[in-house]
Amino acid sequence: MQTEESLHWADQIARKVVQTWGKKKEYVCAAGITPSGTVHIGNFREMITVDLVVRALRDLKHNVRFVYSWDDFDVFRKVPANMPSQDFLNRFLRHPITEVPDTLGCHKSYAEHNEKEVEDVLPKVGIQPEFLYQHKKYQRGDYAEEIKHALAGKEKIKAILDKFRAESHPEGWIPLSVYCEKCRTDNTKITGYDGSYTIAYSCACGHSGTMDFRRNALVKLPWRIDWPMRWHFEKVDFEPGGKEHSTEGGSYTTAKEIVKEVFGREPPIYHKYDFIIIKGKGGKMSSSKGNVITLKEALGVYEPEIVRYVFASTRPDTEFAISFDLDVLKVYEDYDKCERINFKKEAVSEKDFEKQKRIYELSQVNEPPAHLPFQPSIKHLLNLIQLYGGDEKKILDDLKGSLKTNVDAAKVKARLGCAGYWLEHYAPEDMKFHFHTKQEAGHVQLSEKEKDCLKKIAGFLKDNGNISEDGLHNQLYEIAKASGIEPKDFFRSAYRFFIGKERGPKLANLILTAGKEKILDVLSCL
Repeated sequence: MQTEESLHWADQIARKVVQTWGKKKEYVCAAGITPSGTVHIGNFREMITVDLVVRALRDLKHNVRFVYSWDDFDVFRKVPANMPSQDFLNRFLRHPITEVPDTLGCHKSYAEHNEKEVEDVLPKVGIQPEFLYQHKKYQRGDYAEEIKHALAGKEKIKAILDKFRAESHPEGWIPLSVYCEKCRTDNTKITGYDGSYTIAYSCACGHSGTMDFRRNALVKLPWRIDWPMRWHFEKVDFEPGGKEHSTEGGSYTTAKEIVKEVFGREPPIYHKYDFIIIKGKGGKMSSSKGNVITLKEALGVYEPEIVRYVFASTRPDTEFAISFDLDVLKVYEDYDKCERINFKKEAVSEKDFEKQKRIYELSQVNEPPAHLPFQPSIKHLLNLIQLYGGDEKKILDDLKGSLKTNVDAAKVKARLGCAGYWLEHYAPEDMKFHFHTKQEAGHVQLSEKEKDCLKKIAGFLKDNGNISEDGLHNQLYEIAKASGIEPKDFFRSAYRFFIGKERGPKLANLILTAGKEKILDVLSCL
């Protein structure tokens, strides 16, 4: 029986949501971001944190609405370093992001380009929220009553914000920004408010005018007010926030006071999430600096279930590194172990079983399989790809004895794609090789002792049928010692003979993967 302590963190949050808000027809979970640059895997942490809680609530048989806000009515403040056409984009600074052109020419705007890059790939990891586009909601006047309410409560808002500022807001401050109807920038100043729905403004460009924010509104609440306003408007029950929002005096501190004091609603259940490091690069990802890895890029290296696993197996408030170096192999092995534990093919304590089973369930894009699927070793696939020059048919033929169902074949194809992508884009050079033909191997310069060792390998393989990797590894050491060669020198010469390099995958594994027939054919040149 699960105790409260043994539940997955997403289940714990889900139960807290229900306990806090009581029984409801529908719970609302929210997330969002400003699409001011490439939306990266660090931003994805918020999306999947909410998705996991949504799944946990649904597992408790509750209805859930998952809303994801694109804050595309925010001002365009800075051109990210990885964006093309920098000089052109600089012309649109201080405009709403949704009105910045897409320099790649494939979407209606810069904002839409960044949004669709995410929206198109999210279903692959089983996440399908309801997207809210803030430029639409503001401009059609959806928030008119909330804006009016915020303006009426400006003194309360000012008092809350000023508690955490070194310098207070000036007298007459109005918590609203305006985009000029003529030049479209926010270089404006509100010059009057009628106490209802109309503001007057002037712009640095020389234009001045009035605006009714119930229709075609070019006004926006500042972030620290906009956030609690939307909690009230959408009736949000759970929303996480990044580390930068969670510090004392940060936007969460002020938002939870404003939503209570101004909008009369309790703040949603909140959970902080930490930064993600790209393994090997260091530092947190930054869209503005351009040092980012996207979800699409991560899915080049990892199967969708493994992307989910990486996050489901880590608490949101824990900083961690997402690996694109050799640790990729360990991530695959860890996921496969979790899968075996789930199907009770690997023994662990009851507590660990419950933990791994839940992580596995939350890692699945669709319903978990009924039986343990075939688990092709990522290391083995990397060798097969290089042995067969990436020929998928030959690789599947090599593995056909292990493929019992179409699901198994699909699993191999998916993992092959990821292994090949990692090999091409991220693998260290000593992981890459080309297996010599007999003719190529015949041109490798070897001493007589080295040739003698290799011939003894051929003799051993001829005389022995099935042999384990450990058994062959030990035999290779014995052959080297018996021939009077240091094992490390023998291994270097064997690698040069088979793959033209002095280092490579474990030699015993390489030989067994290539197969007796191929190895004996190459050795026949001696």
